[in-house]
Amino acid sequence: MLVTHEITAADINSLLGKAIEQHKLGDLQNAKEIYLQTLAVDNRNYNAIHMLGVIALQEKNYSLAFELLQEAILIKSDDSRIFYNLGLAAYELEKFNLAEKYYLQSIALKNISSAVYSNLGSTYKRLANHSKAISAYKHAICIDPQRADDYSNLSSIYIDLKNFDEAINLISISISITPNFSKAYVNLAQAFEGKGKKLEALNNYQKAIELEASNSAAYFGMGMLHATNGDFLKSIDAYQIALHHDGKFPWLKGYLFHSLMKVCDWKSYSEDLKDLKLRIETEEKSFSNFILVGLTDSAELLLKASKAYSSEFPLNDSLGPLKKNTPNPKIRLGYFSSDFYNHATCILMAELFEKHDRSKFELFAFSFGQDIKDDMRIRVEAAFDQFIDVRTMSDIEIAELSRTLNIDIAIDLKGSTKDHRFGIFSYRAAPVQLSYLGYPGTMGAEYIDYLIADKTLIPQESQKFYEEKIAYMPHSYQVNDRSRVVSDRVFTRQEVGLPEKGFVFACFNSSYKITPNVFEVWMRILKSVDGSVLWLYEENQIASNNLRIAADKHGISSERLVFAPKMELSDHLARHKLADLFIDTLPCNAHTTASDALWAELPVLTCMGESFASRVAASLLTAIDMPELITSSLQEYEELAVALANDSNRVRALKQKLIHNKLSTPLFDSTLFTKDIEQLYLNLVSI
Repeated sequence: MLVTHEITAADINSLLGKAIEQHKLGDLQNAKEIYLQTLAVDNRNYNAIHMLGVIALQEKNYSLAFELLQEAILIKSDDSRIFYNLGLAAYELEKFNLAEKYYLQSIALKNISSAVYSNLGSTYKRLANHSKAISAYKHAICIDPQRADDYSNLSSIYIDLKNFDEAINLISISISITPNFSKAYVNLAQAFEGKGKKLEALNNYQKAIELEASNSAAYFGMGMLHATNGDFLKSIDAYQIALHHDGKFPWLKGYLFHSLMKVCDWKSYSEDLKDLKLRIETEEKSFSNFILVGLTDSAELLLKASKAYSSEFPLNDSLGPLKKNTPNPKIRLGYFSSDFYNHATCILMAELFEKHDRSKFELFAFSFGQDIKDDMRIRVEAAFDQFIDVRTMSDIEIAELSRTLNIDIAIDLKGSTKDHRFGIFSYRAAPVQLSYLGYPGTMGAEYIDYLIADKTLIPQESQKFYEEKIAYMPHSYQVNDRSRVVSDRVFTRQEVGLPEKGFVFACFNSSYKITPNVFEVWMRILKSVDGSVLWLYEENQIASNNLRIAADKHGISSERLVFAPKMELSDHLARHKLADLFIDTLPCNAHTTASDALWAELPVLTCMGESFASRVAASLLTAIDMPELITSSLQEYEELAVALANDSNRVRALKQKLIHNKLSTPLFDSTLFTKDIEQLYLNLVSI
């Protein structure tokens, strides 16, 4: 019942008692009104203010809770409960340094509960301070060894540290205490996934779901695993269920959109694109910057998304400031990647590693990817002074190793792409840290000092959309390997499924780069050029089928879409000879695929946007002196594609120019590129 008689100071204790009683019964609205009546009599009653803060926490109004609890602490600064609750509010507001401060103050005021240490451990985890997180969780377990959650939380730290066996041991204890603990099975799945045991991982995600049908983390993990296996339909199903249960699960919406794009399922594309922009504008952690490059060329949106993603890896001072070591006799370059094998990164970079001037530079590879002993791996291993396998090391251990080796420049070749270890750089692995090649854009992190680019990619006026300083290369930013082999195999049109006659437009970009807008332009181009076909890379059968259906809807026979299966790179380059013109995608251009086409002497027509990723092909064409193939709108792009296809002499002239320019312009001059990037490195060290 609400109190209706006139309230006096003598009623305060009675009011608080009634409010607390209502609060315990779960009647938050009635309790809130009585607490407010208490404050009407005594506006400095810290109990009432504190409990209003607690109600705000329960109602997930964390900003109000934080404000009220700070007010309470000004009145009574020796109550450990208020500091504890302030820690909860600060954590939910992602003010992790403040959360740490308040939990420690609560502990200093004799709060020795397992809960405070457990929450402190979670805070240290978000601060990427693994050693303190481990200590806090272990302290919580010492106080109460029967809290299954603490073993599970501690296991997640060991998963981050790549100590999967210890993680599995801790999870076993957690499950022995609480057999139906769904969250523990999610961690167990992640640990098995880390050990490369995908079937065991899948089974444990399934077990977590059996125990808790609404476990979004389990569905998300299962979706990620299916996507890694190339089973995008199953990944889409898992992501959609996860989204149904938790519409704001971190990064989920982006991964769902990416899997849909992988199979060219555009049914909800327009709606999803609007939702994407809204979520990013409101700073929701829904789309990683890597996924976003295929969906928008807005440099502003990409910067916001990059800052949101890099906030998952905040600057961490656990290793302390970098010590000023004695200068190295040679500049020590640390290249960090998971892709030191037959991957697009090494396909482009191998010759650079080999050509570096060893009188000035020492090369160190920090490899955290699979140990794939292919020809490319053998080649690049031989190119480094030290090739270090750091797969089993944690981010902080790798950063510490880099410091011990006195690396001068740490070069991140991954950015936020698959299997990245961005956290390494949050510990400051070297005095100069720069991003190159792997991710086409800003990482949005304060500790990445430079981004290597060129003036086509990032004009002066666009620098405001990049967190890093721009380290400009004089020609194209993209390195190339002039020793790449184009096989002497001569393909026939019939052999690859192309018609005997007709103009062949080609695009060998990944399926996720094909947007419905660009596809519509392609269909209009085919309508305008009689007998023409579009030759696409077949990434998966589902995407191919969906593209055929989409062509039919545009009034184009699906037979005019021809799909090229995966084959050895040298043969793939050779089959380019059968195409007449490579037509690019937007907002994410061809990158390595554009270099492949130009090296194979196939002209590339591109449309240039605003973002880094939408200007890469233009950068390459500028460096090979073929600016006439750069357009700045889809209408201009469409008109030029049609005009070229209807003018065989013009296309022939373009091919002849490309053949001449290939070895006489900067794009494929690997010796010149090496000298240019070495001068850039020298300049950065001297700053």
